[in-house]
Amino acid sequence: MNPDAATIAAGAPIEVDLAPVAEGQDIKVFWRGKPIYISHRTKKQIDEARSVPLSSLPDPQTDEARVKSGHEQWLVVIGICTHLGCIPIAHEGNYDGFFCPCHGSQYDSSGRIRQGPAPANLAVPPYQFVSDTKIQIG
Repeated sequence: MNPDAATIAAGAPIEVDLAPVAEGQDIKVFWRGKPIYISHRTKKQIDEARSVPLSSLPDPQTDEARVKSGHEQWLVVIGICTHLGCIPIAHEGNYDGFFCPCHGSQYDSSGRIRQGPAPANLAVPPYQFVSDTKIQIG
């Protein structure tokens, strides 16, 4: 008895199994009609994101504030550029994060804006871990 497509599109929570997502891989799912990027970050990506001085960020936010404690390898963001609403490409750009080819905004592996016209970081949707390998978005 799963909800129908219209209910899911209206905002019903969705569950995503993370078990098949390899380290360094990104997947895209849809929630409320929006693309959600789920990144299984490498230790290198996490270390790089955490070494960035907050004073250098246009929209200062720590990496720790953008992920769930104990699950730092997983980044979950809404894949909509904060400039004009385009869809950025994962694992592109200068920061091993996301690149929006429309106007050149570049986000790091924490989804924080680093370069370009976007005024804010990629948004983090409401989500929680329901097990070590499964999240619920919404």
